[in-house]
Amino acid sequence: MIPELRQRYNAAFTEERYAALNREVNRSMYWPVDFRVAESPLFLDADTTRELVAAADDITRQLATPEFRQHARTAIPANLDVPHETEWPHFLCIDFALCHDANGRVIPQLIELQGFPTVAAWQVLQANAYRHHFPEIPTDFTTFFHGLDEDRYFAELRAAMIGDCLPENVVVLEIEPEHQKTRIDFACTHSLLGVRPMCLSKVRQRGDQLVYFSGGREVPIHRIFNRVIFDELLRRPDFKPGFNLRDDRIKVQWAGHPNWYFRISKHTLPFLKSRNVPDCHFVSDFSDTPTVGGALRPDKNLPLPSDLENYVLKPLYSFAGLGVDIAPTREKIAALQNPDEWLLQRKVNYAPILQTPDGPAKAEIRLIFAGDGTGMPKLLNNLVRLTKGAMHGVDFNKGKTWVGSSCAFHPAVY
Repeated sequence: MIPELRQRYNAAFTEERYAALNREVNRSMYWPVDFRVAESPLFLDADTTRELVAAADDITRQLATPEFRQHARTAIPANLDVPHETEWPHFLCIDFALCHDANGRVIPQLIELQGFPTVAAWQVLQANAYRHHFPEIPTDFTTFFHGLDEDRYFAELRAAMIGDCLPENVVVLEIEPEHQKTRIDFACTHSLLGVRPMCLSKVRQRGDQLVYFSGGREVPIHRIFNRVIFDELLRRPDFKPGFNLRDDRIKVQWAGHPNWYFRISKHTLPFLKSRNVPDCHFVSDFSDTPTVGGALRPDKNLPLPSDLENYVLKPLYSFAGLGVDIAPTREKIAALQNPDEWLLQRKVNYAPILQTPDGPAKAEIRLIFAGDGTGMPKLLNNLVRLTKGAMHGVDFNKGKTWVGSSCAFHPAVY
């Protein structure tokens, strides 16, 4: 999107410098990187950055309305509702595909969003590594938003994750964090903010309090930075949590209350209306999908789209693309057992946005938000996923280069 800068970066790129970058990020923390780091960051011009910020502002305004709260009241499965929900989410991620409009301009199109944290600490390590090994990146470009620098960024994360607690009394709660692909972020969070990763199975309940063990002593947990994904917990019947997340006696602060994982999620997509949001509906909203008894839905007035090849079928309750069908048919839709738990969303056409030595790559950018819980979280940073395959997954990009985890640098005025 900035041709001169892209040409300069690509001309200066060498495999030796890229290998040195990978050595740095893998040796910086006590856990290595378990995903592919792309050869290059993305460079956003001012217009594209402005479009992204405006699209995100529009979406967060809609999420802050009473109408959204009414829509979200049915988002949480009955057996997964956790007590003491916070009034506002502490974290938010919004994923946009970078596409072209009819005039060839780059426009963001919403893919998904989640009231849940992402790899916020790792992104600083990755961006700094790009700068270190590729000084072609302009010094007046940044990955942050709203005038933040690195110190103020971590101050915002500290307020969201730790609040008024001591770091020792806060844990990053996850299922076997040492085995997660995002463990590099847990190590960064521990190193840079002092909050240690803790497996859900190693936390113990003492009456209405939670504790963990360190150096032979019990340490009280006053606040949980939650990274437990309920979908994964449900897929692990063999896993035994150390306490019941749904016990309403427990006195603990939530930084990222589990309910927001569902409240702001795929369930939200049909609610949002914007030029940056592709058409999306619950499958149960269509008149020609069957009810539980097998009859069609005469009370619904939406016919199934005639061009289903331009839509994608998504399950509400899944993570990391599991269950997504990029080739839905009327027969597949008719066979769904729970059409109210599926979405039909218009596909977007990712633009070949990044020129690389062996063909263009497509980009998906995640905007990272965090806040102190007194209102909607604020836009702070970004991450990028580059792909040359049909989808943004490892299996679709095997053997390809200039793909994987990245970040976007943009003019520092935003």
